[in-house]
Amino acid sequence: MSKRLDSEKQKNLEPIRMQYAIKEISALGFEVTKENDTEISFEFNSSKIKFFPFSGWHTGKSINDGRGIYKLLKQLKNGT
Repeated sequence: MSKRLDSEKQKNLEPIRMQYAIKEISALGFEVTKENDTEISFEFNSSKIKFFPFSGWHTGKSINDGRGIYKLLKQLKNGT
């Protein structure tokens, strides 16, 4: 049994969301590393930030943990 309720949806959407997240975060001047098929990371304020594009979850020492690419991008633009 899959961890996700709709693994087919995840399989279809995850690459699109991954590509979008990498493009947007890179456009802000961050060097993005694709850790695996479900996670990317980059450094912000000397701390490693992890982002999971399908769920939108972002976490790291120098940001407020949360969900959503737009909330993450807003924090990165504001510098906090």
